[in-house]
Amino acid sequence: MRKARIKSVFGLLIFLALVAGGIYVAMFGVGKNETGKASDIPLGLDLQGGLSVTYEITNENPSQEEINITIDKLQRRVDGYSSEGEVYQEGDERITVEIPVDTEKYDAHAILEDLGQPGQLFFLDETNYALWAEGKEFVAAVDGADIKNSDVMVDNSGMQQEYVVGVVFNESGKTKFGEATAANIGKPIYIIYDGAVVSAPIVSSAITQGECTISGQGWTLEDAQQLSNTIKIGALPLELKQLQYNIVGAKLGKEAVSTSLMAGAIGFGIICLLMIIIYLVPGFIAALALVAYVVLLLLILSIRGITLTLPGIAGIILSVGMAVDANVIIFTRIKEEIAAGENVRNAVKAGFSKALSAILDGNITTLIATFVLMALGTGSIKGFAVTLMVGIILSMFTALAITRMLLNIAVNLGIKSKKLYGVAKKPKVRNYVKNSKLCFIISAAIIIVGLVFLPINKSKDGQILNFALEFTGGTSTTVEFTEAYDLHTAEEEIAPVIAEAIDVQVGTIQIQIVEGTNQVIFKTAELSDEQAQALQGAMSEKFNASVVSSNGISSTISGEMRTDAIVAIIISSILMLIYIAIRFSDVRFGASAVIALIHDVMVVFAIYAVGQLSVGNTFIACMLTIVGYSINATIITFDRIRENIKLMDVAKDGYDHIVNTSIAQTFSRSVYTSLTTFVMVLVLYIMGVASLKEFTFTLMAGIVCGAYSSICITGPLWLVLKKKFKKKEAQ
Repeated sequence: MRKARIKSVFGLLIFLALVAGGIYVAMFGVGKNETGKASDIPLGLDLQGGLSVTYEITNENPSQEEINITIDKLQRRVDGYSSEGEVYQEGDERITVEIPVDTEKYDAHAILEDLGQPGQLFFLDETNYALWAEGKEFVAAVDGADIKNSDVMVDNSGMQQEYVVGVVFNESGKTKFGEATAANIGKPIYIIYDGAVVSAPIVSSAITQGECTISGQGWTLEDAQQLSNTIKIGALPLELKQLQYNIVGAKLGKEAVSTSLMAGAIGFGIICLLMIIIYLVPGFIAALALVAYVVLLLLILSIRGITLTLPGIAGIILSVGMAVDANVIIFTRIKEEIAAGENVRNAVKAGFSKALSAILDGNITTLIATFVLMALGTGSIKGFAVTLMVGIILSMFTALAITRMLLNIAVNLGIKSKKLYGVAKKPKVRNYVKNSKLCFIISAAIIIVGLVFLPINKSKDGQILNFALEFTGGTSTTVEFTEAYDLHTAEEEIAPVIAEAIDVQVGTIQIQIVEGTNQVIFKTAELSDEQAQALQGAMSEKFNASVVSSNGISSTISGEMRTDAIVAIIISSILMLIYIAIRFSDVRFGASAVIALIHDVMVVFAIYAVGQLSVGNTFIACMLTIVGYSINATIITFDRIRENIKLMDVAKDGYDHIVNTSIAQTFSRSVYTSLTTFVMVLVLYIMGVASLKEFTFTLMAGIVCGAYSSICITGPLWLVLKKKFKKKEAQ
């Protein structure tokens, strides 16, 4: 016993030392390059601003299809620098690229040089390479228009890991490349970009599947990335010439970062306090584990250089909620074991054992969606998925490893009083199944009202939802003022004048400051000639300012990006349904989980429709967060139903009683987890900048809806499906 206590003391000291070390690294970094500093976490355009480059299309009379393909492929090229870059059309023959970067730390000119000017790309066999080298006419085997995408991959087939470049061809490229490789086995294929050979891989066999990998002796990650980026940017049907570049400010303002951090810290403190009040010693231990979780998260985000944006913050909020949720599930089980007569040591052991399946199933289902979003999503969707994936993995580790270790240390140190761990009271079992009919009606009514508002909005405003510029595009107006403005002042003083002049809501106007100048960029819905003149007149009259340029801009969320997002969510739902059906040995669990997920999304969708809230990147972030939150809450209820079916007498008690009992047993978990996550978002809503209000409001609505559906919808819905299918089977 004495040895166990000594080991526990040393274990606790080591844990505290590691956490302190992690906090130090997060604050000050380590090594010459100060690796690991939280302040070095790259931020997206919405939080930091960055570099804005405008290109002019040099081809004569380009088609809109060629422009759209160029924008899409250039977006994929920009993704190599940051997943949060934006590419959109400006005017008839211009394309603008915005890349988030801290221009105080990095040379904008170096970035421009690295980004390069898109040139021509050819794949040539030996014969045509010789003609090209002599300046004679040649036939390209494949050119840039035949390439769909390129990415860096890892090859583990050899003795050691190697980096290779994967290339994906479109249908025309698939045929051309197949014929070229079949005719040149054992010979090189020269890759020419902008007048220079960038690689000359040897063909080992005919490649007819439309995909290939290119390897190089001793390639580093940077070598492979450079070739991949070159192939991406060269795969453009149009040639571009750089016109101008600007350093633009953050879309949400620099104030958004500091206030979000402060709100996050306060919200986190409140969560820790609530955990201690509700769960006593385990709550205090959970607070320590959550501190470790936050430190690890900051270190990984910094070391891996993961770009943080508003959707990324949503992913972190969700993962914090899931970290709290895992602890709540464990502590609830421990209290139940103590109430059943177990001593604290055995209760802790049994609590983790019985909570394991619910924690794993809840997190794995969310991870399934995360991996699909990472694979198919682009831009902010991928950023959300990456931060959520990191957060989920860390939340499981902290709950199942760190919390467990600290609880065992507490027990070994003699903290064994049952009063300090709490004793579960027998839950009051209400007839949730009977009352579910009313809940179904209320939910259906809310969703129907939301759908009814779509044609109403269409007749009133011309569109079913209040789509933001990310979806619709609009007009970008650059105004030169007599003095420099910061974002906050521009929002307070200039935006209301513009809104009145062109008759729009202030919240629909996006503002970006051009650093180092007196210019401000205002992005609005597409302006008519009368509106453009009214804006120019208002700027001249109120501020003695002049309009430098005014151009139409395309949406930053392309049609292909929207399709990718929808496909990703559909595939995620199907895979989650399959996983739940397998894990619970009943497809009705999976079906009801997906229906409940759709319910939560549709209720929040109704809020957007009725309230005419702005539908942009924040809408995507909010919906993705609700998907993750909803499925996790559903799994907890289903886990209890699955367990109680085995423990209770189905013939005697009936499935109605089993469902009611399961909901009663998980009721406190649903309330406490929702409360802690809600508090964190509420603090962000209260303290955050104006541009975050709408996002946090709908997120709070989603949290409340998730708690409501996990208590009132999921269990009864499964029972309805079970009875319906049972009747059909009997017939």
